[in-house]
Amino acid sequence: MEALRRANDIRVRRAQLKKDLKEGTVQIEGILLDPPEYVSTAKVFDMLMAVPKFGRVKAARLLNQCRISQSKTVGGLSERQRNELVSLFNR
Repeated sequence: MEALRRANDIRVRRAQLKKDLKEGTVQIEGILLDPPEYVSTAKVFDMLMAVPKFGRVKAARLLNQCRISQSKTVGGLSERQRNELVSLFNR
């Protein structure tokens, strides 16, 4: 039961984060550079999809430029990948 409660809590917090990303109250750069614990198992692709003006094609293109798999999690990114992704995102 504890695992189920924790999983539900993580889902709720991620949903709120995605909503905040869409509204522009949270910046994706901060999430990528210093991810909260509940985001570490989320896919980078899904986080990018929550950013305004980012669809499947643009998110996939950005990940391909950084040589990052679409199935990579935020917590699984290396420092190089994080920095490269943020620098490309800011262009």
